[in-house]
Amino acid sequence: MGQEVENPDLKPEAIRSFTKSILRDLRALERMLKEGRIEKDIRRFGAEQEVFLTGRGWRPAPLALQLLERVGGDPFTTELALFNMEVNLPPYRLEGRNFTRLEEELNRLLAQLREAAREEGGEIVLTGTLPTLSKSDLSLDQITPKARYFTLNEALTSMRGGEYQLRIEGSDELILQHDSVMLESCNTSCQIHLQVGAEEFAQVYNAAQLVTAPVLAAAVNSPLLFGRRLWAETRIALFQQSLDTRSATSYVRDLAPRVRFGDQWLKGSVTGLFEEDLARFRVLMSGQVDEDPFEALEQGRTPRLQALQLYNSTIYRWNRPCYGISEGKPHLRIECRALASGPTVIDEVANAVFWIGLTLGALERFGNPADRMDFSDVKSNFLAAARHGLHAGLRWIDGRTMGAAPLILEILLPLAQEGLEAAGVDSGDVDRYLGVIQDRVTSGQTGSEWSLRSLASMAGTGTLSERLAAITAATARRQEEGSPVHDWALARLEEAGGWTHTYLRVEQYMTTDPVTVNEDELVDLVAFMMDREKIRHIPVEDRDHRLVGVVSYRALLRFMADASERGLDGAPPIKEIMETNPVTVAPDTLTLEAIDLMRDREVACLPVTREGKLVGLITERHFMPIAYELMEERLRRS
Repeated sequence: MGQEVENPDLKPEAIRSFTKSILRDLRALERMLKEGRIEKDIRRFGAEQEVFLTGRGWRPAPLALQLLERVGGDPFTTELALFNMEVNLPPYRLEGRNFTRLEEELNRLLAQLREAAREEGGEIVLTGTLPTLSKSDLSLDQITPKARYFTLNEALTSMRGGEYQLRIEGSDELILQHDSVMLESCNTSCQIHLQVGAEEFAQVYNAAQLVTAPVLAAAVNSPLLFGRRLWAETRIALFQQSLDTRSATSYVRDLAPRVRFGDQWLKGSVTGLFEEDLARFRVLMSGQVDEDPFEALEQGRTPRLQALQLYNSTIYRWNRPCYGISEGKPHLRIECRALASGPTVIDEVANAVFWIGLTLGALERFGNPADRMDFSDVKSNFLAAARHGLHAGLRWIDGRTMGAAPLILEILLPLAQEGLEAAGVDSGDVDRYLGVIQDRVTSGQTGSEWSLRSLASMAGTGTLSERLAAITAATARRQEEGSPVHDWALARLEEAGGWTHTYLRVEQYMTTDPVTVNEDELVDLVAFMMDREKIRHIPVEDRDHRLVGVVSYRALLRFMADASERGLDGAPPIKEIMETNPVTVAPDTLTLEAIDLMRDREVACLPVTREGKLVGLITERHFMPIAYELMEERLRRS
């Protein structure tokens, strides 16, 4: 979520003063570009690795601060949520066997973090979206207690003017509301950096935009969110909507989202991107600025451009321009943010090699792609790759539309190889990592495909919560073993570690699509629905979908008997016989509390509500698997 901020402030006068500092930094950068002060004739690459922290039942665990204390800080750092962490890798020159060195260093650091997590009773998981996440995990109690995160949440929420709306359609559909920026913590990435010279920046940036879609198609790794099968790379839709400050207007108006791929090719210098962002997106917060960039230039020092860097960290381009300082020299780089965390370190490094090699290969082969292809096709490719992965159809620079898989195998892998070899990358590294991409694409088993195939293979066994826990557990174990995802065996239900962890809270097993009726529905229709669906309880909602009652099969029979005895006629609504004050629970209610409540109140059904609206239902039937498992365990011990 960007750099640390000292004394963040949302007051209008502070924002105005900070905006002046941003403009001043931008002018200083323009001067540095004109005077040729930006480092050139050298290529470096780097990475930022984000991870999930899990605990019992492979559910998210707020362990970040404890782990940070154990591992000693840098290069480890916190993220927005306490169940996320980030590892920052050092930059490497783009040459020789440095991709192997990146892989070795990342494996070493993750092993250190994994050991620290286990000492706290947890595990780390590299995945784009954690399958076991529940909406109750996203409360502000889970936000990392740093001023930047609270200020960012306040600024974005205030700018939005209401709750965050999330709607993603895939094989399933997810529609929900949330009251904070914590939705962003549902995804983790492995971000890749490529250093670029100032004079070549526009062409290289455009080449990076061109190739991101096919690289993403081969690297998708987040198909599941809250138990729903959504996009092959659900992170793309999730991240955009979780930080979207736009609201609906009464007329057609183009409002750009803060998370964006872009709308046009870059012309001119890197400052064009910063200027476009500043013109379109408000400054969210101020931060402390203790340096005059022009004074630093006059004294022969490299300015940090603090204000510009902070502002840039609140604009989320999928390929983001960045300014930095390395070994005392200022540089520019492109940060690719589209690639998910995982499935394994070797998969991530292979993705980085493919993206960098393809960017440089396309630059060498085609020059500036802005002269060869319409940007709208490049943007469409990006969205298609995020939705469908290797099943996407992509339009390439010659005007042909091809499936992502044949495009990669026939055209793009050789192009990436050319780019890497021209850059001086060791042929052994080129063959190894591009070989991982080739085998993954040939097999069709991306991280997303593995997750979906695993879920399908367990259909009809266990609960959905158990199946999701099994996928998460299998992910963690296989990535520690280190084999690339195309070699993974499918997850098995027994890898979840037993049923007990998947029945901790009501939301893990409740029915989320219960049959419901409106309070004005005909009693006879409700009887018909109960008979057809073989159910004994139906929640009753009003026109605003608020829970107003529950109808039981017993109450329905009693009404029918009374009507027969009294000779009653007509068409009574269900609200005349429903229980108007049903016992309810929240989604994060512990299972033992729910069982005690049902026993004490002598009810066989508990509607699950959030702010008065129905979100699920549990009945006595939900506890039959628990009873079976307990009985089986008892009989085995006897």
